[in-house]
Amino acid sequence: MKISSIEIIKKLRAEGFEALWAGGCVRDMLLGITPKDFDIATNATPTDIKRIFEKVIPIGEEFGVVLIEQNGHHFEVATFRSDSGYSDGRRPDAVIFTSAKEDALRRDFTINALFYDPIKDEILDFVDGQKDLDLKLVRFIGVPHERIIEDNLRILRAVRFKNTYDFQYHPETFNAVKKHAALVSSVSGERVRDELNKMIMHSSFSSSLEDMEDTGVLDVILPEIQKMKGMAQPLEYHKEGDLWDHMVQSVKAINKDSPLALRWAIFLHDVGKTETFSIDERIRYDHHAEVSAEIAKKIMRRLCFSKKIIDEVCWLIKHHMSVYQVIDMTVGRRRHWFLQPYFLDLLELNRCDSMGATPHRLNRYNQVYLLYRSELDHIKNAPLPIISGDDVMRVLKIVPGPRVGKFVQEVRYLQLEGELLDFNAAEQWLLKNKDVL
Repeated sequence: MKISSIEIIKKLRAEGFEALWAGGCVRDMLLGITPKDFDIATNATPTDIKRIFEKVIPIGEEFGVVLIEQNGHHFEVATFRSDSGYSDGRRPDAVIFTSAKEDALRRDFTINALFYDPIKDEILDFVDGQKDLDLKLVRFIGVPHERIIEDNLRILRAVRFKNTYDFQYHPETFNAVKKHAALVSSVSGERVRDELNKMIMHSSFSSSLEDMEDTGVLDVILPEIQKMKGMAQPLEYHKEGDLWDHMVQSVKAINKDSPLALRWAIFLHDVGKTETFSIDERIRYDHHAEVSAEIAKKIMRRLCFSKKIIDEVCWLIKHHMSVYQVIDMTVGRRRHWFLQPYFLDLLELNRCDSMGATPHRLNRYNQVYLLYRSELDHIKNAPLPIISGDDVMRVLKIVPGPRVGKFVQEVRYLQLEGELLDFNAAEQWLLKNKDVL
């Protein structure tokens, strides 16, 4: 990818244009991080670029941005520009194609406004970005208020960059984020989701949460999570502090290889406790798993997640209090649970839940994990179901309804226990037990 991007730069140079690496790739190289992408900035216009290159995709041509396909890779190539007005808090009202310096001055943070000439091996720094990298500071370019008004998402980006790179805020950056936190409400759910996903996939997510709570951003985008702050817990099970402290500690326990849906499930698994708090003989949160799943669904719909990931997250949250019941189940029921596609993620959620509490209680987690490992050979060779809902209705001459599902499930349990081996055996069992369920 790096070589292909240099080929693009050389080709633009051969046509008499400037061309440089820009933004994040330069920042990451200076931090000793391998860049994921190599974005290119140039004084060539989209019209020029389309004339020079064969495979050009106009993703934002009105803003001077195109994609060039080179050797199977795609590279974002943007014309140097300055922007005029951001009436929608996201996109410039108009752009003027200008110079590298002017282009740097319209970017968000100094550390993201560096250019690099890979041919001359030369850094172009018009905003003291290198100095801020050395000082580990996140600093807006120019007047912070103006940068935020141009694109309100920059409030969340400031939080993400500070924590992802283990930097500090420049005082003016922190004050601006705190002052303008309410503006995040104008950012689309999709854009907020994408920033949160980048945060949650990084090991610094708990620090990002603390920063968002501290600046008032969290109460704007995730008020359901803000409610966790100060929510009491039963001390006999939770000596770590309040519900917020438990959530943060659970998030800190997330394994680095955990997929996105599991991370969101761990993050939101107790969000319903704020709605189910009660005091009987002790503090209780009855049915909080089900309530948490419903609240999680509302949050994720608001953030425009796909139905698939919402369903997965909500299934994990809804069942996170019942996973240990497999210890006392019959073999068939236990194997049925072990065959659930997200069972290991469910178990991992419970590990993080346990690690989020003080003292840590992992004995039941370990017991279930060992049970799962001992059943692994059986699970790998699990037979296909021997009966369907249509079969049940035909054999028992009943109409569609909850009873059909119950019969199918019971037959499956018995099949997994080895008591029912084929359709004929299942049919005889159904006729014998038709009045039981």
